Amino acid sequence: MKISRWQIFLAVLLVGLSALLYGLHFLLFHDAHHIFIYLLGDIAFLPIEVLLVTVVLHELLTVREKRSRRQKLNMVIGAFFSELGTRLLILFSNADPRLDEIKGQLLVSGQWTDREFARVRTLLRRHQYAVDLPQIDLPALRQLLDQKEEFILRLFENPSLLEHETFTDLLWAVSHVDEELDARKELAHLTAPDAAHLAGDIKRAYGHLAVQWLDYMAHLKEHYPYLFSLAMRTNPFDENAVAEVQ
Repeated sequence: MKISRWQIFLAVLLVGLSALLYGLHFLLFHDAHHIFIYLLGDIAFLPIEVLLVTVVLHELLTVREKRSRRQKLNMVIGAFFSELGTRLLILFSNADPRLDEIKGQLLVSGQWTDREFARVRTLLRRHQYAVDLPQIDLPALRQLLDQKEEFILRLFENPSLLEHETFTDLLWAVSHVDEELDARKELAHLTAPDAAHLAGDIKRAYGHLAVQWLDYMAHLKEHYPYLFSLAMRTNPFDENAVAEVQ
């Protein structure tokens, strides 16, 4: 760790000020005995002070800072799903021939507990995602991703992403689908190997989206019931979902 000149100056100044005050005390009271008693007492308290400041107080500040960063990150994740993520989930899940295997487990309700979210999260991570590429309008998907390209780039610039590897992986997966689609001049007549490659890229993004969506739903349920209510009514895995309150 490099020590700057102002830090050296401050250290010298403080030590000098302390020596000056001790010298002044001796000149006024001529009592070196009490000076050394209090000096030793202050030195004896230093380990406890270090414990309180560097361990207890630092830990409290760290927890508070992490909570603040996590809150900001969840705001970023919420913006992503509002702008793009939910629409992508609808597109991809509608093309998933194996969706029926998990669809019934994804109807999130206000009665879900943390244990239920954990159980379904494990289910989503183990699910063998599949994409029937002809069921996806690739030109429309490319247009959608192109429209949101600047938005995705701004999300990458957010320093909060350093705290959330899974969301970063999701953005990379979605961004890669955009790049793959933009790299092709013709999307209507893909060769079988090329179609399989694109399906694999979309499937990767789809899997990341599903898990991150569930985590975001758990966050809304705990902290923002009114947002959670709307999210339940617009559940991308519920074919009967409507925003209007029934």
